[in-house]
Amino acid sequence: MASVLNTALAINLSNVNAGRVRTRSLISPLSESSRRRLTIKSAETETNEFKSKAPDKAPNNGGSSVNQLLGIKGASQETNKWKIRLQLTKPVTWPPLVWGIVCGAAASGNFHWNLEDVAKSIVCMMMSGPCLTGYTQTLNDYYDREIDAINEPYRPIPSGAISENEVITQIWVLLLGGLVLAGLLDIWAGHDFPIVFYLAIGGSLLSYIYSAPPLKLKQNGWIGNFALGASYISLPWWAGQALFGTLTPDIIVLTLLYSIAGLGIAIVNDFKSIEGDRAMGLQSLPVAFGAETAKWICVGAIDITQISVAGYLLGAGKPYYALALLALIIPQIIFQFQYFLKDPVKYDVKYQASAQPFLVLGLLVTALATSH
Repeated sequence: MASVLNTALAINLSNVNAGRVRTRSLISPLSESSRRRLTIKSAETETNEFKSKAPDKAPNNGGSSVNQLLGIKGASQETNKWKIRLQLTKPVTWPPLVWGIVCGAAASGNFHWNLEDVAKSIVCMMMSGPCLTGYTQTLNDYYDREIDAINEPYRPIPSGAISENEVITQIWVLLLGGLVLAGLLDIWAGHDFPIVFYLAIGGSLLSYIYSAPPLKLKQNGWIGNFALGASYISLPWWAGQALFGTLTPDIIVLTLLYSIAGLGIAIVNDFKSIEGDRAMGLQSLPVAFGAETAKWICVGAIDITQISVAGYLLGAGKPYYALALLALIIPQIIFQFQYFLKDPVKYDVKYQASAQPFLVLGLLVTALATSH
């Protein structure tokens, strides 16, 4: 499990953020030039050193079939439609949602190691992972197809490996499949109010407005990254806790606070696409503030959030859990200085693979603390 979670929160957000489609305002060339000077000129010199360099074609010989199935960079080209469909769902992004269900079930204090509860949790994981995360990733790739044609023309949609109609069909099948499972879980749990179903509806809507116009939340570095963090931390936790227990206001607030750390994780993946973001008019934080400032915003969001949660646990009379969480923050800070703060593009994967397991273990510590 640890080896899977090494890259989970990292690559999941990276795959959502990797390519972006941005609509540009219909303004005069003079006003557009002025706006760009105001928003990015101060950061331009600094961010040039972190330009992303997309290959012109797919790595036919060096591409990995494993990467293709997981839906991550370095994938080999594939002609099998079912493998391409799986690639679009990016299975590597499913484990964080599965982990969120585990944390929610643990926080409920009502999960038992019997056949029924294990079966419920597996169905909930299928809803959150393959179905709704698969829907989210496929939807995102669909709306990112224009910029992917520039940055990563070998990806399934811009390369023509799968037609747009086939992608749209996949989006609907995954969405409806996830909603059906959510409704069945409410019936199975005996809920008077179908809370899991409504959480699934809310998460699906958030995924849509994140990727699709006219709202397209990802156009704003702050709002888009926080929405992304909440989708991968708060929503699966809420689903797991609602399935086995009661979702309370204090848990909602606590997990939304933790989602600020998810915002930081999302920023990590913005550095590799500075050039494309700037060209498309996207105000990601590295573009808006410059790479040097943005990397400190990133680590600050991750560390301060977890320290704040540790303080909350201490104030709630859970000193041992608070100390355990603080102990898990220390190696993250070490890896930030060792890798990320040196070069957020060169060492992004190495940093996330090293540091994120400690963050997700901290989530479980917090969940166990709230259950007692």
